[in-house]
Amino acid sequence: MANGNKSNQLTAEPRTETRRSELRKLRLNGRIPAVVYGSDMEGTPVSVDAKEFKKLIRTGRTEMLDLVLEGGRRVPVLIKDYQERDGKWLHADFLKVSKNKPIRVRVAIDYQGTAAGTKTGGMLQVQATELEIEALPDDLPSVIEADISGMEVGDKLTAGDIRLPDKVELISSAEELLASIVIPRAVEAENETAEKAEEDATAGDAAADDES
Repeated sequence: MANGNKSNQLTAEPRTETRRSELRKLRLNGRIPAVVYGSDMEGTPVSVDAKEFKKLIRTGRTEMLDLVLEGGRRVPVLIKDYQERDGKWLHADFLKVSKNKPIRVRVAIDYQGTAAGTKTGGMLQVQATELEIEALPDDLPSVIEADISGMEVGDKLTAGDIRLPDKVELISSAEELLASIVIPRAVEAENETAEKAEEDATAGDAAADDES
């Protein structure tokens, strides 16, 4: 779903630390080194509170928020990227956006339902977890929902099959494979062995008939 006009807020503090030891100390104090940048804004080093950032990241990268800089200046941004290791936040990138200018982002796919084919021996195979889309910041969905409940063994789901929200354009190729229902290799191999045995038996019966 799109986030509408609702905007979260995150306070950023100026950052001058660049050495690894200084950045490590910053993280130990509950801060995340970050950079905010845009087409009309040079990369500005800042730091944000790790706990507050964690609350925001749960809503998805495409949620627009106001980054409050030094002096109370508010900058509308998206969480462009972040690095996390062993549950610890290492770095974050914020992209300044214009509410009146469409932007391209990759949004997570939320596969919903249980594929019918998995109940008859099939296995869900996911090839993609994100789609690239374009929309105005206020129209960007936090996730893209994909209903897979009707998929049977042999069915494939492509990017073009996804129904996007209004005002959202698909940038990924419509032919990009997202998910499919396949027969597990072990079962497939077992079926092939059974088929070959049946063919051999049929061939043996035919040879016996010829001899008689």
